[in-house]
Amino acid sequence: MYSILGEQIEVPVMVRQAEACSSLFPVDAAAARDLLTGTGLEPVRVAGRALCALAFMRHIDTDLGPYHEFAFGLIARLPGRRDSTGVYIRWLPVNQTFTCAVGRELWGFPKEIADIRITRHGRGKRCEVWLDDRLVVALDAHAGIPAPAKLGGASMQTYTHRDGVLRGTPWVMNPGRVRMRPGGARIRLGDHPVADELRALGLPGPALFTSHIGTLGMAFEEATEIR
Repeated sequence: MYSILGEQIEVPVMVRQAEACSSLFPVDAAAARDLLTGTGLEPVRVAGRALCALAFMRHIDTDLGPYHEFAFGLIARLPGRRDSTGVYIRWLPVNQTFTCAVGRELWGFPKEIADIRITRHGRGKRCEVWLDDRLVVALDAHAGIPAPAKLGGASMQTYTHRDGVLRGTPWVMNPGRVRMRPGGARIRLGDHPVADELRALGLPGPALFTSHIGTLGMAFEEATEIR
Protein backbone atom coordinates (compact mmCIF):
# COMPACT_ATOMS: atom_id res chain seq x y z
CA MET A 1 0.00 0.00 0.00
CA TYR A 2 1.32 3.44 -0.96
CA SER A 3 0.18 6.91 0.09
CA ILE A 4 0.41 9.49 -2.71
CA LEU A 5 -1.14 12.96 -2.56
CA GLY A 6 -3.15 11.83 0.45
CA GLU A 7 -4.66 8.81 -1.34
CA GLN A 8 -4.00 5.12 -0.60
CA ILE A 9 -2.85 3.15 -3.66
CA GLU A 10 -2.79 -0.63 -3.79
CA VAL A 11 -0.71 -2.64 -6.27
CA PRO A 12 -1.50 -3.98 -8.82
CA VAL A 13 -3.07 -0.78 -10.10
CA MET A 14 -6.08 -1.67 -12.21
CA VAL A 15 -7.50 -0.16 -15.37
CA ARG A 16 -10.95 -1.69 -15.75
CA GLN A 17 -12.00 0.12 -18.92
CA ALA A 18 -10.01 2.08 -21.48
CA GLU A 19 -9.79 2.70 -25.22
CA ALA A 20 -6.49 2.79 -27.09
CA CYS A 21 -4.93 3.38 -30.48
CA SER A 22 -1.31 2.54 -31.26
CA SER A 23 1.07 2.49 -34.21
CA LEU A 24 4.50 0.90 -34.68
CA PHE A 25 7.10 2.65 -36.84
CA PRO A 26 10.48 1.55 -38.22
CA VAL A 27 13.02 4.23 -37.28
CA ASP A 28 16.73 5.01 -37.47
CA ALA A 29 18.64 2.56 -35.28
CA ALA A 30 21.52 4.94 -34.45
CA ALA A 31 19.10 7.64 -33.30
CA ALA A 32 17.21 5.10 -31.17
CA ARG A 33 20.50 3.99 -29.61
CA ASP A 34 21.27 7.61 -28.76
CA LEU A 35 17.94 7.97 -26.92
CA LEU A 36 18.76 4.81 -24.93
CA THR A 37 22.24 5.98 -23.93
CA GLY A 38 22.78 5.53 -20.20
CA THR A 39 19.69 3.38 -19.63
CA GLY A 40 21.40 -0.01 -19.92
CA LEU A 41 19.10 -0.95 -22.81
CA GLU A 42 19.68 -1.46 -26.52
CA PRO A 43 17.17 -1.07 -29.37
CA VAL A 44 15.62 -4.16 -30.91
CA ARG A 45 16.32 -4.09 -34.63
CA VAL A 46 14.35 -5.64 -37.47
CA ALA A 47 15.96 -5.55 -40.93
CA GLY A 48 18.43 -2.98 -39.58
CA ARG A 49 15.75 -0.63 -38.27
CA ALA A 50 14.73 0.12 -34.69
CA LEU A 51 11.05 0.22 -33.67
CA CYS A 52 9.17 3.16 -32.20
CA ALA A 53 5.69 2.83 -30.69
CA LEU A 54 3.28 5.75 -30.43
CA ALA A 55 -0.05 5.31 -28.67
CA PHE A 56 -2.86 7.24 -27.06
CA MET A 57 -5.42 6.07 -24.52
CA ARG A 58 -8.64 7.28 -23.00
CA HIS A 59 -8.79 5.79 -19.49
CA ILE A 60 -12.42 5.58 -18.42
CA ASP A 61 -12.55 3.49 -15.21
CA THR A 62 -9.29 3.08 -13.28
CA ASP A 63 -7.89 3.08 -9.75
CA LEU A 64 -6.38 6.48 -10.60
CA GLY A 65 -9.53 8.05 -12.01
CA PRO A 66 -10.33 8.93 -15.65
CA TYR A 67 -7.63 10.56 -17.77
CA HIS A 68 -6.07 10.84 -21.23
CA GLU A 69 -2.55 9.61 -21.97
CA PHE A 70 -0.06 9.62 -24.85
CA ALA A 71 2.93 7.27 -25.04
CA PHE A 72 6.22 7.48 -26.93
CA GLY A 73 8.28 4.32 -26.56
CA LEU A 74 11.07 2.30 -28.13
CA ILE A 75 11.18 -1.48 -28.40
CA ALA A 76 14.29 -2.37 -26.40
CA ARG A 77 15.99 -5.09 -24.39
CA LEU A 78 18.90 -5.77 -22.08
CA PRO A 79 22.09 -6.45 -24.07
CA GLY A 80 22.47 -10.13 -24.88
CA ARG A 81 19.06 -10.95 -23.42
CA ARG A 82 16.57 -11.74 -26.19
CA ASP A 83 14.03 -12.80 -23.57
CA SER A 84 14.05 -9.30 -22.05
CA THR A 85 12.36 -7.50 -24.96
CA GLY A 86 9.91 -4.81 -23.82
CA VAL A 87 8.94 -1.17 -24.33
CA TYR A 88 11.15 1.60 -23.00
CA ILE A 89 8.85 4.51 -22.17
CA ARG A 90 10.55 7.69 -23.33
CA TRP A 91 7.67 10.11 -22.72
CA LEU A 92 4.22 9.63 -21.16
CA PRO A 93 2.17 12.82 -20.83
CA VAL A 94 -1.22 12.71 -19.09
CA ASN A 95 -3.91 15.31 -18.44
CA GLN A 96 -4.58 14.70 -14.72
CA THR A 97 -2.42 15.48 -11.69
CA PHE A 98 -3.07 12.34 -9.61
CA THR A 99 -2.11 9.78 -12.26
CA CYS A 100 0.94 11.92 -13.06
CA ALA A 101 2.14 11.77 -9.44
CA VAL A 102 1.43 8.04 -9.03
CA GLY A 103 3.10 7.12 -12.31
CA ARG A 104 6.27 9.02 -11.46
CA GLU A 105 6.52 7.78 -7.86
CA LEU A 106 5.51 4.11 -8.25
CA TRP A 107 7.07 3.21 -11.59
CA GLY A 108 9.36 6.06 -12.58
CA PHE A 109 7.24 6.80 -15.64
CA PRO A 110 8.25 10.04 -17.42
CA LYS A 111 4.83 11.59 -16.94
CA GLU A 112 4.03 15.28 -17.17
CA ILE A 113 0.83 17.27 -17.43
CA ALA A 114 -0.22 18.16 -20.97
CA ASP A 115 -3.30 19.17 -22.92
CA ILE A 116 -4.28 15.92 -24.68
CA ARG A 117 -7.11 16.16 -27.18
CA ILE A 118 -8.63 12.89 -28.45
CA THR A 119 -11.29 13.22 -31.16
CA ARG A 120 -12.92 11.17 -33.88
CA HIS A 121 -11.33 11.66 -37.28
CA GLY A 122 -13.15 10.04 -40.19
CA ARG A 123 -13.28 6.30 -39.46
CA GLY A 124 -10.45 6.61 -36.97
CA LYS A 125 -9.25 8.83 -34.14
CA ARG A 126 -6.85 11.72 -33.70
CA CYS A 127 -4.78 12.66 -30.68
CA GLU A 128 -3.06 16.04 -30.29
CA VAL A 129 -0.63 16.73 -27.45
CA TRP A 130 -0.04 20.38 -26.50
CA LEU A 131 2.38 21.84 -23.95
CA ASP A 132 2.45 25.55 -23.12
CA ASP A 133 0.16 26.22 -26.09
CA ARG A 134 2.66 24.51 -28.42
CA LEU A 135 1.77 21.44 -30.44
CA VAL A 136 4.17 18.60 -29.67
CA VAL A 137 2.70 15.80 -31.77
CA ALA A 138 -0.54 14.84 -33.50
CA LEU A 139 -1.27 11.23 -34.42
CA ASP A 140 -4.10 10.13 -36.70
CA ALA A 141 -4.91 6.42 -36.31
CA HIS A 142 -7.14 4.99 -39.02
CA ALA A 143 -9.50 2.09 -38.38
CA GLY A 144 -8.76 -1.38 -39.75
CA ILE A 145 -10.45 -4.76 -39.96
CA PRO A 146 -11.56 -6.79 -36.92
CA ALA A 147 -8.87 -8.90 -35.27
CA PRO A 148 -9.68 -11.92 -33.04
CA ALA A 149 -12.54 -10.94 -30.75
CA LYS A 150 -10.63 -11.47 -27.49
CA LEU A 151 -6.87 -11.54 -26.94
CA GLY A 152 -6.77 -11.98 -23.17
CA GLY A 153 -3.84 -12.01 -20.79
CA ALA A 154 -1.17 -10.46 -23.02
CA SER A 155 1.84 -9.51 -20.89
CA MET A 156 4.60 -7.03 -21.67
CA GLN A 157 7.58 -5.59 -19.84
CA THR A 158 7.84 -1.81 -19.66
CA TYR A 159 11.14 -0.11 -18.90
CA THR A 160 11.72 3.30 -17.35
CA HIS A 161 14.92 5.14 -16.44
CA ARG A 162 14.80 7.85 -13.81
CA ASP A 163 17.41 9.29 -11.44
CA GLY A 164 19.99 6.87 -12.85
CA VAL A 165 17.87 3.78 -12.08
CA LEU A 166 16.50 1.34 -14.68
CA ARG A 167 13.18 -0.19 -13.66
CA GLY A 168 11.02 -2.89 -15.17
CA THR A 169 7.25 -3.08 -14.65
CA PRO A 170 5.10 -6.04 -15.76
CA TRP A 171 2.05 -4.84 -17.67
CA VAL A 172 -0.85 -7.24 -18.29
CA MET A 173 -3.47 -6.37 -20.93
CA ASN A 174 -6.90 -7.79 -21.73
CA PRO A 175 -7.95 -6.19 -25.05
CA GLY A 176 -11.25 -6.64 -26.87
CA ARG A 177 -12.94 -5.18 -29.97
CA VAL A 178 -9.57 -4.97 -31.69
CA ARG A 179 -9.18 -3.67 -35.24
CA MET A 180 -5.85 -3.68 -37.10
CA ARG A 181 -4.41 -2.67 -40.46
CA PRO A 182 -1.04 -2.24 -42.16
CA GLY A 183 0.13 1.37 -42.14
CA GLY A 184 -2.86 3.37 -41.01
CA ALA A 185 -1.19 6.29 -39.23
CA ARG A 186 -0.20 9.87 -39.96
CA ILE A 187 2.03 12.01 -37.74
CA ARG A 188 2.32 15.79 -37.50
CA LEU A 189 5.16 17.19 -35.42
CA GLY A 190 5.25 20.56 -33.72
CA ASP A 191 7.90 22.83 -32.27
CA HIS A 192 9.07 21.11 -29.08
CA PRO A 193 12.13 19.10 -27.92
CA VAL A 194 10.12 15.85 -27.91
CA ALA A 195 9.06 16.54 -31.50
CA ASP A 196 12.74 17.02 -32.33
CA GLU A 197 13.52 13.58 -30.86
CA LEU A 198 10.86 12.05 -33.09
CA ARG A 199 12.31 13.87 -36.11
CA ALA A 200 15.77 12.53 -35.27
CA LEU A 201 14.32 9.03 -35.43
CA GLY A 202 13.15 9.74 -38.99
CA LEU A 203 9.52 10.54 -38.26
CA PRO A 204 7.06 11.33 -39.66
CA GLY A 205 7.13 8.19 -41.77
CA PRO A 206 4.96 5.19 -42.64
CA ALA A 207 3.78 2.88 -39.88
CA LEU A 208 4.20 -0.87 -40.00
CA PHE A 209 0.70 -1.30 -38.58
CA THR A 210 -1.94 0.46 -36.51
CA SER A 211 -4.39 -1.00 -34.00
CA HIS A 212 -7.58 0.24 -32.36
CA ILE A 213 -8.67 -1.36 -29.07
CA GLY A 214 -12.29 -0.63 -28.24
CA THR A 215 -12.26 -2.08 -24.74
CA LEU A 216 -9.08 -2.54 -22.74
CA GLY A 217 -8.38 -3.77 -19.22
CA MET A 218 -4.89 -3.53 -17.72
CA ALA A 219 -2.98 -4.27 -14.54
CA PHE A 220 0.32 -2.65 -13.52
CA GLU A 221 2.47 -4.52 -11.01
CA GLU A 222 5.25 -3.07 -8.85
CA ALA A 223 8.39 -1.86 -10.55
CA THR A 224 11.65 -3.75 -9.99
CA GLU A 225 15.07 -2.13 -10.11
CA ILE A 226 17.33 -3.72 -12.71
CA ARG A 227 21.05 -3.75 -11.89
